Amino acid sequence: MRLARRLSLRDAVVLGLGAMLGAGVFSAFGPAAAAAGDALLLALLLAGLVAWANADSSARLAAVHPTSGGAYAYARARLSPTAGLLAGAAFLVGKTASAAAIALTVGAYVAPGHARPVAVVVVLALTALAASGVERSARVTAVLVAVVLATLAVVVVAALAAPAVALASSAATTTAGVAGVLEGAGLLFFAFAGYARIATLGEEVTDPRRTLPRAIAVALALVVVVYAAVGVALVRVLGADGLAASARPVAEAADRLGLPGGVAVVVAVATLAALASGLGVLLGLSRTAFAMARDGALPRALARLRRPAASPDRPHPLAAQLAVGVGAAVVAAVADLATALTISSVAVLVYYGTAHAAALTLPGRARRVVPVLGLVGCAVVAAALAL
Repeated sequence: MRLARRLSLRDAVVLGLGAMLGAGVFSAFGPAAAAAGDALLLALLLAGLVAWANADSSARLAAVHPTSGGAYAYARARLSPTAGLLAGAAFLVGKTASAAAIALTVGAYVAPGHARPVAVVVVLALTALAASGVERSARVTAVLVAVVLATLAVVVVAALAAPAVALASSAATTTAGVAGVLEGAGLLFFAFAGYARIATLGEEVTDPRRTLPRAIAVALALVVVVYAAVGVALVRVLGADGLAASARPVAEAADRLGLPGGVAVVVAVATLAALASGLGVLLGLSRTAFAMARDGALPRALARLRRPAASPDRPHPLAAQLAVGVGAAVVAAVADLATALTISSVAVLVYYGTAHAAALTLPGRARRVVPVLGLVGCAVVAAALAL
């Protein structure tokens, strides 16, 4: 049984933006600055290059294999069932940890003393929304993305327009080595990795051979520009050392700039952004679990599709959605944010490593440079995070 094709290019781009412009843009710059020091923007560039390589291989594979499952499906089809299982397992582990980390970020913002219980409630609420259908979820994500972009634009413009004397007066004193830059890139990669959400929609987008590559390219390009602007603004306002010490740098920058009600607005929008990102992650998780169950790599009960009475021609994988939601809730209940972030980034980099290996089998010898560089980049950054 196949999923219904009803998502347009705009829907796919919005879902990708919702996954990438989430908790990461509000929380990843602090830890990344602590690791990379005054080389933060270099780490951002490296993370963007790795993300671009991953997107290129994913887009080429998605055009040839427009099906649910992302790199799981690609590796299974072009390498072996074992390689597919590795990619699928890495995605499920990484994105389950990512969903938990996103929910824990919400908990830390809205109830610092009760982050874990709040995170569990957040995961379950997002699971219920995701289970209601992709089309409705895409509309919700579109609204949240618009709000996030507007808020970030206000902070960036205010930071660039403010007199230098009113901003951070000291430069960073921490000089990071290669390991620090790689670690910083890995932490920032967590924020970029959401475009995998688009590739998992292979069975639900219209004209997938054209839509998927274009959606991935557009969404990633937009997010790289946004992250670069936000990174420059935060360093300008807080300084690299101040940024490294901040648990919520965008809110602190708004406070430093004297934006009326800025802190409250940023906290609210950061929560909304995390919810949008979490929604996209849970949707992507369910589609990969569905594809793996359909192939027999997971219990086949997870391959069952629900046909809503109001729209029986639009089935969605309810059983898989509920299963991954429960898994993410369990992780949110037992893990801390730092652990969840590390597990997520390492596992997702392994996932993309298998995608690059699969891309090497595509026709066109001249186009194998990007998969090779991407595979090396994923391995090096993952190793820096794991050590």
